[in-house]
Amino acid sequence: MKLDVSILDSIVNNTIAVIEDSKGQILEIAEHAVTEVERVQAELDEVQREAAQIIQKVDETDQKYKQSRLRLMEVSKDFRRFTEADIKAAYERAQELQIALVKLGEREKSLRYRRDHLERSFKRLMATRQKAESLVSQVAIVLNYLGSDLRDLSGHLDEIMQSEKMRFHIIETMEEERRRVAREIHDGPAQSMANLAMRTDYCLRLLEVEPESLGSEMQLLQLLVRDCLAEVRQIMFDLRPMVLDDLGLMPALKKYLEQFRGRHGLEVELQCLGAEQRLHRTSEVALFRVVQEALNNVLKHAGPCQALVKIEFLADRFNLLLRDNGRGFNVSEVLDDKGSERFGLTGIRERVRLLGGEVRFFSVPGTGTTVIVSVPLG
Repeated sequence: MKLDVSILDSIVNNTIAVIEDSKGQILEIAEHAVTEVERVQAELDEVQREAAQIIQKVDETDQKYKQSRLRLMEVSKDFRRFTEADIKAAYERAQELQIALVKLGEREKSLRYRRDHLERSFKRLMATRQKAESLVSQVAIVLNYLGSDLRDLSGHLDEIMQSEKMRFHIIETMEEERRRVAREIHDGPAQSMANLAMRTDYCLRLLEVEPESLGSEMQLLQLLVRDCLAEVRQIMFDLRPMVLDDLGLMPALKKYLEQFRGRHGLEVELQCLGAEQRLHRTSEVALFRVVQEALNNVLKHAGPCQALVKIEFLADRFNLLLRDNGRGFNVSEVLDDKGSERFGLTGIRERVRLLGGEVRFFSVPGTGTTVIVSVPLG
């Protein structure tokens, strides 16, 4: 059977495209894991401090309650020395301290549960971060291997055909690993629902001892539920926005920028020049990730108040410009620093390179940054 080199080229190119897209997803997961590790660590420190304070208050209140019980026993036994008013006051004081002790105990229990949950989340996130960083290195090796094969494809057809099954196996393994890592991150917010269940139990107890405080607790529960739901939906959108597959690049970018403005308060203007059109699926995914990574860099490093995303559809080329008025950086210094973990810039350059395009970075400290991407169509 005669081998069709063009078909084999297409297979290998599609394989590289899928692996490159997977690499970008893993880079995003690694960055997200770094951010989550820092957030969880800070929250864990705060919970531990608060738990220590509550434990001290519980001990102090317990001592006061014991003293009040002794006082109540004392006034109850000696009717000649103490009046009915003294007995009533002692009883009310003991009851007041008992209620306070119950509330503090529930709060202590809640903090202990939350602390344990945060410690487990911290360990899980650290493992996810390490695995994602390891996968990034492995994917880079695979991409280099496939790239070198393409330069000498016609002379190594037999070797390429033998390794084809191995490549698809790599894709399947990476896709499964990406789904697993995504599930771990996705399950993170869901775990906080356990805290909601615990707070619900606390509300039931509060209903018995202090019903007037129940309203504020229920409002807090409602806010927690909404936050969890919003976080889950956002993670799902970040991993793979369905509107990108259904409607194309521009609707997906409009939706993403709308959420970006709402979440971060950064005003981002979107402009479109030329007749809007659907691109190849791989190109739309890669270009969407380029915009996403560029804006994440702006948010984390630039400190701007405004940004612009300008898109131009031409007959044979797609152009993209991203500009911010942030603090800027030294382009050559950052790009030449091999030891730095510039996941965002690396992801942008590699995605554009995969599409056969070119990307340029223009920035001077204190003057903002401009990223220009140009990709051929077809």
